[in-house]
Amino acid sequence: MIENPEDAEYMQRALALAERGCNTTWPNPRVGCVLVREGSVVGEGWHQRCGGAHAEVHALHDAGEKARGATAYVTLEPCAHTGRTPPCADTLIDAGVTRAVVAVSDPFPAVAGRRLATLRDAGVEVVEGVCAAAAREVNRGFFRRIESGRPWITLKLAASLDGRTATGSGESQWISSKQARRDVHRLRARCDAILTGSGTVLADDPSLTARDLDEPVLQPLRVVLDTRARVPPDARVLGGPQPALLFAATADPRSFAGNVDRVQAPGADGRVDLAAVFDELARREVNEVLVESGAELAGSLLQGGWVDELILYLAPSLIGHQGRPLIHLPGRTQLNQCPRFETLEMSPIGPDFKLRLRPILPIE
Repeated sequence: MIENPEDAEYMQRALALAERGCNTTWPNPRVGCVLVREGSVVGEGWHQRCGGAHAEVHALHDAGEKARGATAYVTLEPCAHTGRTPPCADTLIDAGVTRAVVAVSDPFPAVAGRRLATLRDAGVEVVEGVCAAAAREVNRGFFRRIESGRPWITLKLAASLDGRTATGSGESQWISSKQARRDVHRLRARCDAILTGSGTVLADDPSLTARDLDEPVLQPLRVVLDTRARVPPDARVLGGPQPALLFAATADPRSFAGNVDRVQAPGADGRVDLAAVFDELARREVNEVLVESGAELAGSLLQGGWVDELILYLAPSLIGHQGRPLIHLPGRTQLNQCPRFETLEMSPIGPDFKLRLRPILPIE
C-alpha cells in the first residue's frame, strides 16, 4: 500500500499519543487518536488507563463541534461493542466524523474488521493500514497474546565487557550505572509483569517494582519461578501491596501473605514448565513480560525460543574468568551454529552501552 504522506504524518502523531499510555493501560491496548479538519488538528487524545475513556472519546471531547466533518486518525480499529465504555465506532459516527484512517484492525479473529464495516455502513470513508507496522509495535504484546496465546517476552541482562554478571564472590551490585538502572525502571513500567528465578531472589532479594519515574505507573505483576520451593515468604519480591505470582514444580507447603498467588506447574525435567507459565500469564491477560534473571533461566528461555527481544547493558569494566557468566547455553563447534540477533538499537547510556536485539536464528 502506498501511504498518503499527510495520512502518515497524522498517524505518527496518533502513535506518539498512544505511547503515553504505555505504563497504565494494561491489559488494554495502547491507542491514540487525532482529529483533523481542513488541514488542522482539532482534537487529540489517548487511552490513559484501563476502565477509562478510550482515545477516540478524549479526542472528540477535545474537538467539540469541530469534530463534525473531520478525519479521525486512530492507531487501532475503534471498538463497536459495549464494555467498560460505550462503542467508539458509534461515538465517531454520532460526532459527525466523515473519514477514518486506521493503522491496524482488531487482532481478535472473530471481530477483526467488523468495526470498520460499521463505519462504512454509516457512510464514513475508511482507510486501513497506514503505519501498520509501527502500530503493531506499540501494541506488540497485545498482538502477541491474541494471535499466539502467549505474552511478548523481553529478556534484560547486564554484564561487564567480558560477559560477566558478578564477581567470583557473587558481588553484582552494581555492574551497570545509575543511568542504566533508571532505564531499566522505564522498561519495568511498560511491562505488565516482571519475571525472575529463585536464584536471583536468593542472591539479590530484589523488589522488582518500577520506581523513581516522573510519569504515572501501573505496577507490574511480580512473577517468580521457584522450582525447589526455596524462596522465603519474607522475600521483598513477594511483599508490598502489589500482587505476586509464584510458580513451583511441586506441592508447596509454605505460608505466604494474601497477595501471593501460587501455581503448580511441573515440567518433564523436574523444573517449572515454561510453557505452562506463559499460558497462565496469557490467561491473566498479561501482554508483556520483562525477565530479569540469572544465567540458567536466561539460557533456558533463549534455548526454548521464548525470547522476543533481548536488552543488554554493557558496563566498561572487566571482571575476569572467575566471574559469573551471562548466559548458560550449550557450546558450539561452528560459527554458523551460533544464535544470531538483529540489532535494533545501540546507544550510550551514562558510561554504559545499551543493545536492543531480536533473535533472527533459532537456538537449538
